[in-house]
Amino acid sequence: MAPSGNSAEALARRHPVLEALRAGRRSLFRLHVERGRGDERDMRPILDAARVAGVPVIPADKQALDRLAQRLGADPKHQGVLLEVGPYPYAEPDEMLGLAERRGEKPLLLLLDLLHGPQNIGTLLRMAEACGVHGVILQDRRAPEITPAVVQFAAGATEHLLIAKVTNLVQTMRTLKAAGVWLAGMDMDEEAHALGQIDLDMPLGIVVGHEGEGLRRLVRERCDFIIRLPMRGRVESLNAAVAGSILLYAAWQARGFNLAHD
Repeated sequence: MAPSGNSAEALARRHPVLEALRAGRRSLFRLHVERGRGDERDMRPILDAARVAGVPVIPADKQALDRLAQRLGADPKHQGVLLEVGPYPYAEPDEMLGLAERRGEKPLLLLLDLLHGPQNIGTLLRMAEACGVHGVILQDRRAPEITPAVVQFAAGATEHLLIAKVTNLVQTMRTLKAAGVWLAGMDMDEEAHALGQIDLDMPLGIVVGHEGEGLRRLVRERCDFIIRLPMRGRVESLNAAVAGSILLYAAWQARGFNLAHD
């Protein structure tokens, strides 16, 4: 059991904590629970998961929990629970293709081209996990980390996803194409294919760009096709996370909403 300190970070709030315990992919050090809240109904699954994972449970008063959250950079609105964990365990793109092969499915990947903001990223990661995406790829340079804030906005979906950081997204796109994966970028360009014009039931990587700036030129050029979402209203465009979520769901729909699990 590692000591509290700079090497640890803390996940706060009940959904992220529960999913981290269930997934068991990180190093799990201690679970801190506010005194008097252990008997609350939605706290019981967390305590049960901690017991199964062999994680020590430390009772603490609210003030001590507040101080620990502040020291470890966790959300002060912790909902009475903090889980000390190790760093996020990043994966490699090859693992994602291997996961698709083991499932007997066509690869479905999400690539984020310098998209920023923990809420945007968390929203997309939550939808990616819900749609059975085999992995998410971020560019390491100027890309966000999977921080506790991202984990929180993703409601813990990060703990069940394979997420990779790559040095050169364009080169990774070339490698994916060589492996038979088609790449679909998102843009509101009128020359882009409207959603529904292309059958998305194929080995597919969905590429979502920076909020406001869209895809970088070299990333866009590496895409096999660009998709836009037709809109009837007067608002110029959708938030990148919302648009990306719609496309992810459409790709899953094209696959017949496969509900099988590993």
